[in-house]
This record gives sequence, C-alpha cells and structure tokens, in this order.
Amino acid sequence: MKAIVVHEYGGPEVLKYEEYPDPVPGRGEVLVRIAAASVNPIDYKRRAGLTKDFYPMQFPSLIGVDISGTVVKVGPGVEDFSDGNRVFAMADNTYAELCVVKAEVLADIPEGLDLVEAAALPLVTVTGNQLASATGAKASQTVFVVGAVGNVGRSAVFTAKHLGATVIAGVLKRQMDEAKSIGADQFIATDDDAAIANLAPLDAVADTVGGKLAEKLIAKVKPGGVFASVAGAPPNAAKYPSVKVVPVFSHFDRDTLQFMAEAVRDGKLTIPISLRLPLSEAAKAHALAEKGGIGKILLVP
Repeated sequence: MKAIVVHEYGGPEVLKYEEYPDPVPGRGEVLVRIAAASVNPIDYKRRAGLTKDFYPMQFPSLIGVDISGTVVKVGPGVEDFSDGNRVFAMADNTYAELCVVKAEVLADIPEGLDLVEAAALPLVTVTGNQLASATGAKASQTVFVVGAVGNVGRSAVFTAKHLGATVIAGVLKRQMDEAKSIGADQFIATDDDAAIANLAPLDAVADTVGGKLAEKLIAKVKPGGVFASVAGAPPNAAKYPSVKVVPVFSHFDRDTLQFMAEAVRDGKLTIPISLRLPLSEAAKAHALAEKGGIGKILLVP
C-alpha cells in the first residue's frame, strides 16, 4: 500500500509518500480501506518530536489518528463488523491506504453522513463532548467555553447546551462574527482584558487554550466550581483550592462518537472542513495546519 512514512523527527518535509507493507488484522482487529484521514495538532506535534517523551515514534513510522473508510477484512473473534461496513474511529497509523483498527474502538458511520467527511469527526467531537461533560454542565449553570470556534470548542459548546447549561463562547475579537453560528448564548472576546475582568462568576470553564488566559479565567470560577481543560491545569491553580481542576484526555466512546456524528449529520453541529488534499500532499497539509486559522484538512488516499 501507499502511506505517509516518517523516518526521523522534523518539519513537514519528513513526511514521505512511500510504499509500506499492507497491515494484517489479528484477533479482535479489522482491516479498513481508508476513505480519508484528518490532520490534528497531535499529528504534527508527534512528527516534530514534541511528544516523544510520552508518545514516541519507532522509525520508520506511520502517523495519524482519525479514520473513516470501509471494512475489507475482519480478524478472528470479530462479530460486530463485516466486509463493506462504513466505519470511523480514533486509531493509529491512519495516513495510509489501509489501516488495522481494534474492533472495540470502531464505530459505524450514521446513515446520511458522508463517508469522507466523517474522518473529520472522531478526535475533535469526542474530545469536545468529554470536555463539556467534565464540567458537570447542567441546567441553571453557566459554562464558559474557551476557544469556542475551534473544532473541540464547537463540540464542547454543543454538548454543554445539550446538557442544559447557559454557554458563554470565549473567542478572539476577529472571530466574533463566526462565533454567532455555533449555538452559544453569549459571546466574550478573550483578547479584551476589560471583558474578562468584568465577567460574572462562572459555574465552570471548559478550556481548550491554556496559558495566561486560563490563569485569568480560573479566578472567575465560583467556589466549588469546575475548571476542565485539555491544555493542562493553569499554572496558578494552587491559588484557587476551592475550584476543582479536571484534566481531560480524550478516550474512545462509541456511543459518544455516534451521537456527535448524528448531530453533524442533522445540522446541529458544524465542524468546518477547509481542504481535501491527496494523501501524497500530507506535508503541505501539515504546513498549512501549523500556521493555524484553518478548518479541518482531510487527506484522501
């Protein structure tokens, strides 16, 4: 098969489009012919060696975590899937024409959802759902979602609203117009110091950004409230012992993925897709993604 092969850590130029041995499904595994993979920050951070302390690569290596495609073969012991099933997942080694996925982390794509576009959804929608859920959001509570127009942020806004909370979308001034379409109740410019200083006390924060902004926002959480983050605890968290800080690390959940995908299919949640590029142009995709300010990029074998 053709795949994007990495032989060393480095910039986008280390992503090589090469022949690579076809994977073979073992017990409990499924072989998927990939319709698309999507580019995520974890992909280019891993390529650059920024995650090697906890997520190293063994060269030559493949990368990629999002996948959509069609089942072509099932391994021994697999009963939930069969040849021809349309599936998607968070997996490993997805920048390729074929991928082996553990059946336990694979999900059927909802009817009516485009096979290729489904690749944009697994990591960001599940992460956003789990981030919002970690705040304990419920009716009568106000949740501030930081980075709300990002794909994880959009998914967190949708989930918090689904749970009944009042949602404040935290976005940059230049993103205000775009933010009005994501379903939040209120909008605050996170690069406006006065707006942040004047925030009323919050029941919870769902943070996708971290840094200095996180330090400001944890101070706005009510005693007994929650600061949930995919970016780690704010450096000043110890100053606010009455705030529960919850680190969020995305983990696969089939029901959550299918629920979020159905929301996308039904127009309740939008995950913008900016580009579809051939798999062979993965280096270009990484260069564009690392510049920021762009929606999902899909790699299509």
